Amino acid sequence: MNLTTARIFVRDLEQARRFYADTLGLKLVAAGMEHGYCVFDAGGLQLVVESVPDDAPEDEQVLVGRFTGLSFSVADVAQAHRSLLAAGVAFTGEPERQAWGGTLATLRDPAGNQLQIVLPP
Repeated sequence: MNLTTARIFVRDLEQARRFYADTLGLKLVAAGMEHGYCVFDAGGLQLVVESVPDDAPEDEQVLVGRFTGLSFSVADVAQAHRSLLAAGVAFTGEPERQAWGGTLATLRDPAGNQLQIVLPP
């Protein structure tokens, strides 16, 4: 079994498309904007970004703006953090060394979803 796809939910799909493509530098591989989604190549995994309309049921509304558990591996967390900060990306704090030996920093996309950049041990 292989994990091939992860999904993130947003309110403003165009804003999310710009963030993931232009700010994070992920390659857009499918843009079904009229159907409420776009797909990015996230290095061996497809990242599907889906819009949740304002009038969606509550069980869908809660999918927007939460911790995703998704991490992007980077060669230099401090440099990636500085570059993303300069591009206007919001972080919850500075990169921190973890007890398991890696270093990570948590960022927020425009919808408030939390993702991480990480340098494994």
